[in-house]
Amino acid sequence: MPIVESVADPAIITCAVTGGEAFNRNHPAFPVTPKEIADASIEAAQAGAAIVHIHTRDPETGEGNTDVALFEEITDRIRQSGTDVIINLTCGGLAMFYPDPEDESRAGPGTDVASAEVRYQHIEACRPDMCSLDVTTSNQVASGRDVVYLNTPDTLRKMAKRFQELGVKPEIEVFEAGDIVLAQKLLDEGLFDGDPLFQFVLGIKYNAPANTETMSYLRGLLPDNAVWGALGTGRNQFPVVAQSALLGGNVRVGLEDNLYLRKGEFATNGQLVSRAADLLDILGRPVATVDQARSILGLPTRRN
Repeated sequence: MPIVESVADPAIITCAVTGGEAFNRNHPAFPVTPKEIADASIEAAQAGAAIVHIHTRDPETGEGNTDVALFEEITDRIRQSGTDVIINLTCGGLAMFYPDPEDESRAGPGTDVASAEVRYQHIEACRPDMCSLDVTTSNQVASGRDVVYLNTPDTLRKMAKRFQELGVKPEIEVFEAGDIVLAQKLLDEGLFDGDPLFQFVLGIKYNAPANTETMSYLRGLLPDNAVWGALGTGRNQFPVVAQSALLGGNVRVGLEDNLYLRKGEFATNGQLVSRAADLLDILGRPVATVDQARSILGLPTRRN
């Protein structure tokens, strides 16, 4: 399937329901527990999201974590609800390297870099439709601290190969132009089946800015058979939705990326999805159903 060129083609809405970073604790309904995250995923699906992108959080502290049992509980709750939605589990955890300020050759406090085998344990346990594969190593800021988000080509190869074996489609998240070059190398090595799916992550500090020029440039680097979409963080969320829709891409919203419906007004995931659907309608892009999304992405029939 070639890159979408027509704004008449359906656009897939992904909802990233909670994320794993620090959040504004004043939000009255931010999903933290497995039940809350599952309920938020169902709410997003009912509002029009074909895909839900899921992280887990410690039910007691609200901090992000990578507990396999929590991923299992969330996916089980969504599947048992009978909700028709594509489940996309994050696989971006356990990759933060905080250099020791006294000696940057050593890992400092907070470093959680783990092997590929540990990083995909929850994918093996849950067998989702999709999972994210962050094809980047970059300087970022997490919880107010400078950090290196570390995803080496060797680790990415191991993860991509395991996803192939499990029949789980990777969502290739790219944060910079060079990430697409690396993804193309992995594609040439036969590590992605079918048409590759790219997600442009825009607006992360020190990474690709959230503007039209960046999105157009990244789009021009994609292989001809790519399916793609974009997300913008914070106040960039809906401008990026509009720009991606106009360029023929898919869109992502959700509380992982933005907490507000408008300035000073906290949102729910369902409200953010509904607003994205309204914006797509204004721009002439139909919202893709789950069945249409599966067809666009080359996914088999629902697993739940």
